[in-house]
Amino acid sequence: MKTLKVFALILILLLAVLFVFMQNEEKSPASKKPIVGVTTFALYDMTKHIAGNTMTVVNILPFGVDPHGFEPTPRLMTSVEKSSLFIYSGAGLEPWIHGFTFKHKAINISKYVKLRKLRADEIDKDHEHTHEAHHNSVDPHYWLDFNNMKIAAKVISKELIALQPKEQALYIKNRDNYIQMLEKLDEAYKQRLSHCEEKSVVVSHNALGYVANRYGFDVESLTGLSPEAEPSAQAIKRIFQDIHTQGIKTIFYENFVNDKVTKTIAKDANISVDVFQPLGNITADEAREKLTYKDIMLKNLEKLSKALMCK
Repeated sequence: MKTLKVFALILILLLAVLFVFMQNEEKSPASKKPIVGVTTFALYDMTKHIAGNTMTVVNILPFGVDPHGFEPTPRLMTSVEKSSLFIYSGAGLEPWIHGFTFKHKAINISKYVKLRKLRADEIDKDHEHTHEAHHNSVDPHYWLDFNNMKIAAKVISKELIALQPKEQALYIKNRDNYIQMLEKLDEAYKQRLSHCEEKSVVVSHNALGYVANRYGFDVESLTGLSPEAEPSAQAIKRIFQDIHTQGIKTIFYENFVNDKVTKTIAKDANISVDVFQPLGNITADEAREKLTYKDIMLKNLEKLSKALMCK
């Protein structure tokens, strides 16, 4: 009889523990951090810094993938659609986004910033290509303009506050710190690029328009905005002429494009070749190094300053 009572007591205790465990299991989904999906690295870096540890911020593009040619898998699409908030660059950079149906809010940051309109000659370089940004006649690389990034910081922090009102003070503090960092970067660019011997740089495709406009230098590109576009013989001839007549010392290319033509031009023209990182996405190596928007923009500044022979 005594054994039966002990057994019954143990059984009651086990049931009580099981009940508490089940209750916690039921509550756990509600206690998970909100998921925020972001499509470009620059905006991902900003969102992550502002949100801190209060949200799970996901970079939609796998590191090392070219944002221009990205195609999401069905599994990724399902994951994105469940995000509490989705932030995308816009300006035609993500044509694949039209396949999504969002259960929650999706924010197109390009609607808030100042976009650079393409010149006629820039559009002509890509007239055979169908990239949506070209049809819109705007340059989608607006995050390379620090003023645009400041606007984006205000928009994103507002949306994060709406999602987690109790964290408002933290988000405002982190936003202000990020904006302060952007202002310091802007000042560094102004100082380093204000007195330069050269006035032009050559790039494989023109992702440098915002930077060039802001800091007063010219960009000569093999193609327009399409990194996947093959340069024509006429474009290569034009670049050789520019290199010789303007005394250009460096030609830039991106990690996600074929560098064969660029390196051949550099070799034949006897100039240096280097990588410029336009921050639509970062490489797997850069991700492993935990490089931030600030880190990469400072590296870009060093390379530009050297190419333009700035004092």
